[in-house]
Amino acid sequence: MQIANPHTEFKPGPLTGHGFPDLRPFFAPKAVALLGATEDLGKFGGRCLRQMLDFGFTGDAFPVNPNRPTVFGRPCFPNLSALPARPDHVGIVLPAKACIDAVAECGRLGIPYATVFSSGFGELGTEQTLAAQAELVRVARAGGVRIMGPNCNGMINFVDGFALTSTATISGPRRAAGDIGVVGQSGGAAQVNVMWRAQEMGLGISYQVSSGNDADMDLLDYAAFMLEDAHTKVVLMLAERIRDGARLRLLAARAAELEKPIALIKFGRTEAGARAAASHTGAITGSDAVFDAAARQLGLIRVNDARELYEVAMLLRRRQRPAGHGAAALAISGGNLVALTDQAAGVGIGFPDYAAETAAKLRTLIPGFAAVNNPTDLSAGAIGTKDTFAKAAAIILDDPAVDALVPVITIAPNDDIRSVTALSEASDKPVAILWTGRSAADPTLTPELLVREGHAVFRDALPCAQALARSMDWAAFLRRRTAPPTRPAGLDTARARQLLAAAPAGALTESASRAVLACYGLHGPREGVATTAKDAVAEAAQIAGPVALKILSPDIPHKTEAGGVRLHLQGEEAVRDAFAAVIANARAYAPDARIEGVLVQEMVSGGQEMLLGLTRDITFGPVLTIGFGGTLVEVLRDVTFRLPPVTAVEATEALESLRLAPLLHGHRGAPPCDITALADAIARFSWLATDLGDMIEEIDVNPIAVLPSGIRVLDALVVTRDAAP
Repeated sequence: MQIANPHTEFKPGPLTGHGFPDLRPFFAPKAVALLGATEDLGKFGGRCLRQMLDFGFTGDAFPVNPNRPTVFGRPCFPNLSALPARPDHVGIVLPAKACIDAVAECGRLGIPYATVFSSGFGELGTEQTLAAQAELVRVARAGGVRIMGPNCNGMINFVDGFALTSTATISGPRRAAGDIGVVGQSGGAAQVNVMWRAQEMGLGISYQVSSGNDADMDLLDYAAFMLEDAHTKVVLMLAERIRDGARLRLLAARAAELEKPIALIKFGRTEAGARAAASHTGAITGSDAVFDAAARQLGLIRVNDARELYEVAMLLRRRQRPAGHGAAALAISGGNLVALTDQAAGVGIGFPDYAAETAAKLRTLIPGFAAVNNPTDLSAGAIGTKDTFAKAAAIILDDPAVDALVPVITIAPNDDIRSVTALSEASDKPVAILWTGRSAADPTLTPELLVREGHAVFRDALPCAQALARSMDWAAFLRRRTAPPTRPAGLDTARARQLLAAAPAGALTESASRAVLACYGLHGPREGVATTAKDAVAEAAQIAGPVALKILSPDIPHKTEAGGVRLHLQGEEAVRDAFAAVIANARAYAPDARIEGVLVQEMVSGGQEMLLGLTRDITFGPVLTIGFGGTLVEVLRDVTFRLPPVTAVEATEALESLRLAPLLHGHRGAPPCDITALADAIARFSWLATDLGDMIEEIDVNPIAVLPSGIRVLDALVVTRDAAP
C-alpha cells in the first residue's frame, strides 16, 4: 500500500482529525476497573491497584476478581458485567489466553479503552504468541475497544492524579505535575531512566506511558495526546520501533505547528542494537541512517541517551528560540571555559566576537580588564565585587551576535547565584546555567531547586553544550520551515504509470527506465537502440560525435560488471567492434539473458557525476538517496537521505550537507556545477517517488551528470515492486 503523503494531506488542527484517537477518557477516566485485582503486593495486580489508590485517583475504582469479596476494603466484583457503572478504562492482569476474552467482554459492554499488562504475546516472537496477539487485536477492533499493550507497564497522569501501573517510581507522595510528557515502549527505561531521573533533578512530568508491544495503539497515539494537551510543552520519546512513518510525519508536522518539540531516542543505531531491540519487543528496525536523516528533516530532536532527553527538555520547555548557533560564556574560572569551548565546538556552537560597544561596556565595568574575549574570563575582577558578574552577563546578552548565554558558576554566594537566575528569568534568549559547585553558604539552594523554579541548570560542560546545541537546532528548523512542496510543472504521472504498468515485472531496461524519468522532466543525452552493428553505426552517425554503447537487457541491470559498456567511441569501425564486444560479453556473462539490443548514446563530457536513488524503508516507505555517484559510489559513500517530496530549497540544503559539496562549486579551476538545475531535478524526482512509490521498488540514477549548465541522466535503472520478494 502506498504511504500517505503528509505534505499533501496534513491540514492544521488537532491530530484527532487525522486518525489519532481522543485519549482524554484513557488518561483521565471517571471510572476504572482492574481485572486480576488482589491484595497480594507480590503480584502485579496488587501493586497496580495499590499504586492507583495511593496516587490519589478520585473517580470510581472497581477491583474485579471472582475469588475475592473485597480488595483493600473495597467491594470486589466477579466480572465486568457486575460493575455498578461502566468504566472508561479497564486494566487487565490475567493469563494471556484470558486476556482475549476479557477484551471481548469490554467490547460487548461498550468500554472504550483497555490496558493489557500481561505478557506472552508478540514479544516472544513464536508463531503461537504472534497469532495470539493478532487475535487480541482482532477482537478489540471488532468490539470498538482501543488497547494499550500487551506486555506493558501502564501509564501515569500527574495532571489529573491517575496512575494505572505497578512502577515503584511513584511510591510516596505524588509529585507535582509538570510540563514534560514521556512515552516509550519500555517500562524501566521510560519510567526510571527518564521520568524518575528527570523528577530527581527537579523537572516535572505531565504524563508518562510505557506502552509495551503497541499491538493496537502505539507510542505515536500517546505522543499525539500529549502534544495537544495544554499542560505539556515538550514530549520525550523512547522508541524501540516506529511502524508507521506517515503517522510520524503527521505528528512531527503538528509538533512544529504548535512549536512543541519532540526529543527522542531511537534504539537500534547499530546492528547489535537492532538485534537487541528485536529480541526485547519483537521489533523490526529500519535503516538507522534513513531514520537519522528523516528525524532532522522532520524537526525531531534525536539524542543518544536518557540523560540527554531530560536535560535538553530543561531548555526546550522554556520556549525560547535562539536566533543562531552563536553563544557566549563567562566565568571566574578559566578552566571551565576551556572545557565548555571544546565541548561546544564539537556540537556546532560558535563563540562570536563581541561588538565594539559590548567590549567597551565590559572594560568600563571592570577597570583594567583589557582583553575582552568570548568566552569571557572575568577572573579576579569579579570576585568580591557586588553584582559584577550579573552586570557583565547582562551586557553580553545584549550583544546582537550572542544567541544564548552560558554563565558558569562554581562555588558562589547566594546573591551571585540569584542574580544569575534573575537574568535567566528576564532574558528572551536562552540562558543555560553551568553550575559545577554549590552555594557558598546555603545548602538548601541547590540545582534541583533552580530547575523546579524553571531554570536550565547543568552540572557539566558536555551536557550543557549538547542541550544548547539541540535547542539551537530546533529553533533553526522552525526558522527554515516553508510551505509544503508544490508540484513542479510538466509532470506526466499518467504516462509514467502507463509505462510501468505495461513493463514486464522486474528490472526495466535503461531505455525503459529513462522513459519513466522523462515523464518527470529528467532527461538524458541523445540516444537510439540498435539491434545490429549496421544499426549502431547509423545511430552513431545521427549523433555526430563521440558515443557510448551499452547492452540493453532487463536481465543485466549492472552493465559495467558484465562488460556491456564501451565509451568514447568515434568512427564506423570502432562502433562496429564495440557492438560485437558488448553483445559477446553479455552472452558470456548471462547466457540466458534477454538481449533487446544495444543502446547508442551521446557521450557527455565534464561536469560532476552524482547519484539519485529511490529505495523503500520499512518505516517510511519510499526514501530518496542523494549523493556523489559514478563508479566510486561504494567507496565514497557520500550520500544523504530525504523523505519525498522535497522542495528545490530542501534539495539544495541536502546537497550542501554532503562532505564533497565543495566540488559542486568548482575546484582547482573547474567551472561550478549548475546546482539550481540539479536541485530542480531532485525535487522532480521526489515527486516521482511520491506519485509512483506504490509501483516502484527501487530506482538507481547513476550517474547523473551535473554540467555548468543543466543536467543529463547518463544511466538509470527502475525496478518495479512486483519483483520484490
